Amino acid sequence: MQLSGKTAIVTGSNSGIGLGIARELARSGADLVINSYTDTEEDHELARKMAEEFSVTVRYIQADLSDGHAARGLVERAGACDILVNNAGIQHVAAVPDFPVEKWNAIIAINLSSAFHTAAAALPMMRKAGWGRIVNIASAHGLTASPFKSAYVSAKHGIVGFTKTVALETAEEPITCNAICPGYVLTPLVEAQIPDTMKEYGMDRETVIRDVLLDRQPSKEFATVEQLGGTTLFLCSDAAAQITGTTISVDGGWTAL
Repeated sequence: MQLSGKTAIVTGSNSGIGLGIARELARSGADLVINSYTDTEEDHELARKMAEEFSVTVRYIQADLSDGHAARGLVERAGACDILVNNAGIQHVAAVPDFPVEKWNAIIAINLSSAFHTAAAALPMMRKAGWGRIVNIASAHGLTASPFKSAYVSAKHGIVGFTKTVALETAEEPITCNAICPGYVLTPLVEAQIPDTMKEYGMDRETVIRDVLLDRQPSKEFATVEQLGGTTLFLCSDAAAQITGTTISVDGGWTAL
C-alpha cells in the first residue's frame, strides 16, 4: 500500500500504539502529524527522526485533547487530513462509587469526545479531497467489559457506536470509518507494569504475563504495535474500500469467549 501524497493525523502518537501506527503509515509514504499533550524537545526530535528515516514530512503538534477546541485545532493546524487515526486515551481503575468525577470526565473527554471533535474537523477536508479514512482505536473493552473500568469501558463502547454513525453518514462517499479493538498490547506502559506485578503476586515474568496480564487473552500472547499498524494500513487500502462501520478485533481471541 502506497500512501504518498496523503496526510495522516495520529493522535496520542509519541509512544506506544499511536507511534507504531504512525511509523507504519510513514513507511508507506504518508506525510504525518503526530501528537500528544506534551510539548518537549524530545517530541519534536521524534518527528525529525521519523521524517529522516522514512523520507516523508512529519510534524509534531501539541494539543490537549481533553479540550474540544484544541482537538479541532489540531486538525485545522495540520491543514490537511486524508487519514485520521483517533488513538489518544487514558485509563483509571476504581469501583463506581469511588470513581473520581474528574477522572470520569477526563477519560470521556480524551477517549471519546476528542474523536468526535477531530472527525468533525477532518470530514470537510476529506470531502474536499474526495477520499478519506478514519480509524478509531477502540479496545476489546469496546465490545465487552471488566469491573472497575467504568469510564474506559463506557468511552470505548461509545467509540464503537460513533464509528458506526460516521460510517453511515459517509456511506455514499469514498470515505470509510472503522474501529480497531486491541486486546493487551506490549507497549512501554505495559512493560513498565510487569516488575511491580511480579512483586505483587510473587511470580516470575512469564507467569505474570500468561496468568495475570493475559488471563483473558486466549492466545496468551500480546498484540504488537506493528500488528496494529498493519491493520490500520489495511483499512487505508483499496482492498478495504467497502469495509466501513465495523470493528476489527486484534485481541488473541478475547472477544470470542
